[in-house]
Amino acid sequence: QVDVAAMVQLFGYVDVTDTGFIVAVLSIAFNPFFWNVVARWEHKTRALSQIFGSPHAACYCLGAVILVLNCVRSHCFTEAMKSQPKLEGWDCHWTYYSGLAISAVGTLFVISSFLALGFTGTFLGDYFGILMEDKVTSFPFSILDNPMYWGSTAIYLGWSLMHASPAGLLLTAVVAISYTIAVLYEG
Repeated sequence: QVDVAAMVQLFGYVDVTDTGFIVAVLSIAFNPFFWNVVARWEHKTRALSQIFGSPHAACYCLGAVILVLNCVRSHCFTEAMKSQPKLEGWDCHWTYYSGLAISAVGTLFVISSFLALGFTGTFLGDYFGILMEDKVTSFPFSILDNPMYWGSTAIYLGWSLMHASPAGLLLTAVVAISYTIAVLYEG
C-alpha cells in the first residue's frame, strides 16, 4: 500500500482551476503535440520543404517555432508557479541548492544532446529527409534514452524546487507525462 497522504497534502497547495495553471498545462501539452503533428505532416507531404524552398530552410523554420513555443511554455510555467503558494518548509537553502543541482544536470543533458545531434538532428530533420550518417551513441545518449526530454524535465523539477513550488512539481509531472506520450508516439 502506498501512503498518499503526503501527496494529497502537498497538492492541497495547488489551485488547478487557476487560469495561469491551466494555461501552463495547455502549453506543456501543446508543444510535443504540435511538433509531432507538423513533422509527420511534413514527412507525408513535403509541404514545408516546398514552401521554404528546401528541407533545411523548412527544418530551421520549424526549429525556430519550437524554440519560441518552448520560451512561451517556460514563461507560462514560471507565471503559474509565481501565482501559487510556496511550500514554506521547502523554502530553504537545502531545497534551493538541490533544485539548482538538478537543473544543472538537466541543462547538461539538454546542451550535450543538442551538441551531439546538431540543429537539424534536434529539431526533427529526419522528418524533412535530413538524415544523420550514424545513430548518435555518445554522451548523453550513452547513459539515457531521450536525454533532451528528460533533461528538460529535470530543469523544470529543479526550477520547482528552487521556488519551493507544489504547483511547479505538479506541472513538472505534466511535462514528464507529455514527454512520455511523445516518446511512445515517436517510437
